[in-house]
Amino acid sequence: MTRNLSVVSLFSGCGGFDLGFHGDFDFLGRHYERNRFDVTYANDINKAATETYRLNFPDVGRVDSRDIKEVLSEQKALPSSADVVLGGFPCQDFSLAGKRQGLRVERGNLYLSMVEVVRRLRPKVFVAENVKGLLLWEKGLAVETIKNDFAELGYEVSHKLLNAADYGVPENRQRVIIVGVREDIQRSFDFPSPTNAEEPYGPVEPWVTLRQAIGDLEDQEKHDSLPNPGYSKAKMFPGTQGNKVCSADKPGPTMRAEHHGNIEFHYNGHRRLSAREAARIQSFPDNFVFVKSTTDAYRQIGNAVAPVFAWHIAKSVSNLLIE
Repeated sequence: MTRNLSVVSLFSGCGGFDLGFHGDFDFLGRHYERNRFDVTYANDINKAATETYRLNFPDVGRVDSRDIKEVLSEQKALPSSADVVLGGFPCQDFSLAGKRQGLRVERGNLYLSMVEVVRRLRPKVFVAENVKGLLLWEKGLAVETIKNDFAELGYEVSHKLLNAADYGVPENRQRVIIVGVREDIQRSFDFPSPTNAEEPYGPVEPWVTLRQAIGDLEDQEKHDSLPNPGYSKAKMFPGTQGNKVCSADKPGPTMRAEHHGNIEFHYNGHRRLSAREAARIQSFPDNFVFVKSTTDAYRQIGNAVAPVFAWHIAKSVSNLLIE
């Protein structure tokens, strides 16, 4: 039997990307089967996120909460090799909702740490995730610069803007996925076809609506029986970001990491979305527990790659590497 493929995870947050690559979880009545990837090392500087990661991924050998630059300063801090490197490098500086300082600021250049890890480990494939704003910064300069830096290491690099809602996630979440395949693999990466695509790509699945995703949590007893049921008590400030009532019959809005309590209101209009509901919108299973506070949970959820979305990307990587 072919061995599982090893994964090094950077900027891993609470582990949404990694959960998708691992598989073997349930969401909205569907089981997402185990994938043949094993995370051997995960890194994120946010200590609450790494606590959440350790809690939910007890089998991962090392979860490192140091600054990635400190890790790179040590010769043996990283594993000696990896088949796949994952990285949702910090995206706030490219976000349409932020100041969009991009490559001008240190945080916007953290992708260079991922470039260095790829240079050292020479994985067969790397996968990076970022916000739509990456494509727009300086008329595409950011994404082309990033792709060129990886390509110079000997990788065939491609990118595509995908919407998680097209893959069974009840959230309108557009993200740029950048994939590099080591040139000696001599195969090109095929991005996953949307699950709601027209024939001949397969059966059509309509977008999952917010009511379908969180409607059962209107039962207060059930809602409170699940982990992380807390919610922001911030009042409505009309006209500002997040201060609107969600539509029940559409996918949910994009879950944001930095909303300062202004997460959108539940479609019933009585309160804001809870952390558990935000986790559902991001396609986390109900047994995934976030630490420590509700504010921490919101931030971790908003920073994460939606696990169901990541699962479909993992399938495409698996198809490329496992025969």
